[in-house]
Amino acid sequence: MAGQQRADSIERRSGVSLWRQIADQVLHSIAAGDFAENAALPPEVALAERYGVNRHTVRSAIAALVQEGVLRAEQGRGTFVLSRKRLSYPIGARTRFSTGLQGQTSERHIVLLASAIEPASQRVAEGLGLAKGTEVIRLETRGEADGRPVSRAASWYEAKRFAGIDAVMTETGSITASLKRFGIDDYLRQSTVLSARHADATDLAALNLQPGAIVLVAVAVNVTPDGRPIQFSETRFPAERVELKLSAL
Repeated sequence: MAGQQRADSIERRSGVSLWRQIADQVLHSIAAGDFAENAALPPEVALAERYGVNRHTVRSAIAALVQEGVLRAEQGRGTFVLSRKRLSYPIGARTRFSTGLQGQTSERHIVLLASAIEPASQRVAEGLGLAKGTEVIRLETRGEADGRPVSRAASWYEAKRFAGIDAVMTETGSITASLKRFGIDDYLRQSTVLSARHADATDLAALNLQPGAIVLVAVAVNVTPDGRPIQFSETRFPAERVELKLSAL
């Protein structure tokens, strides 16, 4: 492994489990290009010595990365890197899931996980330019690329204007195609606020992550070309699979 990590880079009283720290350092090495795709990871015993931990801790880190789709384990042969590159997701004036990953993946779609009609919270109401408590439709969706979950989002729409958008979303599997059914042929990103945090329990389940994983969070408002808000959303991306690329809005 190029640029080897030293054992003292593992902090034993940091509040983050040792296996998660090792998993994150392996992810960093992969992202830095220290491994080619399909390259073999060093044996467990070598990694245990490098990080100053026992083999069980290393095994837990590897198992987590296998589940997260970063590594593959072959009995009797070892552990191999599935992909060394994170997907680059552009955030700009016209951010679209289907086209944002074009050229990087062969198959992309959005799955509707749940929907509900609810009163708008203060932040949702402000984002959509509505009075607090106005009925809105909340869609919970997961973006998938080549069979892997790469995003989880909650998005809100004015219920009166977009009645039935949940059924349309189930049919089309696309936010853009769904909005077209309501006469919106184009929309623009008005604002995006980015942050990062540890994945919560819902993120872990929906994105197939292990405890301690980091998600990138994008809170956004989309508007029609004449400036009318149509969507307020909060999207979580697994940091080990996706990087966000900002362009001028």
